[in-house]
Amino acid sequence: MGEVIVKLIPFIIGSAVVPLQLMMIILLLSNPRQGLAKAISLVAGMTVVRLLQGIVFGLIFSSEAGESGGKGPVASLLLVVLGILLLITAYKQWRSEPDADDPPPKWLTMLDSLTIPKAFGMGAGLVLISGKFWVFTLAAIGVIGEAQLGQPSSSIAFLLYILLAQSLLLLAILVRILLPNQSKTVLEAISVWLTRNSRPIVLVVSLVFGVLFFIQGVVGLLK
Repeated sequence: MGEVIVKLIPFIIGSAVVPLQLMMIILLLSNPRQGLAKAISLVAGMTVVRLLQGIVFGLIFSSEAGESGGKGPVASLLLVVLGILLLITAYKQWRSEPDADDPPPKWLTMLDSLTIPKAFGMGAGLVLISGKFWVFTLAAIGVIGEAQLGQPSSSIAFLLYILLAQSLLLLAILVRILLPNQSKTVLEAISVWLTRNSRPIVLVVSLVFGVLFFIQGVVGLLK
């Protein structure tokens, strides 16, 4: 189990360090009208989609890993695709071009008027429309399936992946719950920092992990 979690760390970091989702959570938490409930609903929507992805594709990758005895061609191909997507993102950030996977700007302007059910739908949609989120999750499922841990351990490993991939969002919510008076100042400071540094963060993370995943995928396909 420990070895699998170590292999999942790159996917966890890649999923967690997405400035846009952090800014969305912070904006929701800053709203005095049910902001906390909406933020929790947003994360719940993301979680449900990832759980469904785990159920559906976990069976596929587990079967593939069992037949091949190692990293299957689908998992390796996903790593190649993810690497290419991340390298394209890094190039766009370097050229200051918008990321095609980012939701349209109107999503951010809609946050103030969101209801709790709509926040849930937005969280689900955020995971569904992002190609990188899809491939991060599918690649993580592939790693878990390759390890052939058995049903209980595989489920626990995937739940840990979801928890850690959303850890920064959950941390922001926790700060809001534990420090209701001070949280607004803290979260606003984080939001300002993310706004100023989102481009270099995305550029560095996309470049590093893009190269890493591309190489891992190509090596897996050549075996």
